[in-house]
Amino acid sequence: MSEEAIPPARRSRRGSGAVTLHDVARIAGVAPITASRALNTPGQVSAELVRRVTEAVASTGYVPNRVAGGLASARSRLVAALVPTISGPVFLGTIRALNEALVAQGYQLMLGQSGYADSREDDLLDALISRRPDGIVLTGIMHSPLGRQRLLASGIPVVETWDLTPTPIDMLVGFSHVDVGRSVVDFLYAKGRRHLAMIAGDDERSRRRQQAFQAAAQAAGLQAVPVITVPAPTTLKSGRAALAELLQTSPDIDAVFCSSDLLALGVMTEAQVRGVSVPGRLAVVGFGDLEFAADLHPALTTVRIDSMAIGRQAAQFIVDRAEGREVEQRVVDVGFSIVDRDSA
Repeated sequence: MSEEAIPPARRSRRGSGAVTLHDVARIAGVAPITASRALNTPGQVSAELVRRVTEAVASTGYVPNRVAGGLASARSRLVAALVPTISGPVFLGTIRALNEALVAQGYQLMLGQSGYADSREDDLLDALISRRPDGIVLTGIMHSPLGRQRLLASGIPVVETWDLTPTPIDMLVGFSHVDVGRSVVDFLYAKGRRHLAMIAGDDERSRRRQQAFQAAAQAAGLQAVPVITVPAPTTLKSGRAALAELLQTSPDIDAVFCSSDLLALGVMTEAQVRGVSVPGRLAVVGFGDLEFAADLHPALTTVRIDSMAIGRQAAQFIVDRAEGREVEQRVVDVGFSIVDRDSA
């Protein structure tokens, strides 16, 4: 009988009759330990052995048991990431860059959605820690005391992202939301705007931008900043509704800072419907510099975050620690910039 395939009756069986590494080794004509090396550390065996084992894997449909391999080597080659939402576009660049950088190093990414309100982060962290990933990437720094304690006790490398704090759990790559709020006030003030407003999502990071924005406006001698808070994740619809409310309650506003580009798009849409000129009557500033921002009419002025750089650096942190390399600089501030386009 040809060794191209193994009849079900002759396969090694472990409960479910799954094809095992021993089956792959027999077809490739090598010892099981050699087949394991060809799959897990191909640099330790010849190219010819790698080819034979790879062909055997393809012919049998064998899927390596990464959990068993992780138990033997204390490595899972799995990295878990928690994001508030997998549908919101603002985090997509980070997720994409994180995944690409990890895959290039032989790691796999697993995503969990923690939400904004009524966060499920603690439950998700319990589930992830129990699976002993090689690293955990978190969005933000506002974690519960219990979650922080469990992460510290786990010994798993942790990277917090999209924020800054003087007391990170382990490693950190992000930027200051407080500095963003202050800088947008300075930017609008330099443009001659004196009646500022803000539309903000109800998540913690947006809230800190909002508080810094209000404080900076007050320090500049401006009137109190009216704020409309909307549920996160924010939407175009909530931006339209928020501007309608602002124009009714604070008709003298001449600039609006939005906590997302989607909110800003909603504001610009509502302004157009109401005949409010942008930027003549109303300046609009977004946050995120999403792909559509430059293509709007007028093009959207917004705060740009290098989300890809956050993902790449987070991946490098995890891989370095997983490979036993020392990470000397554990906090990286990627900064931000205000992209001055036509809406302000």
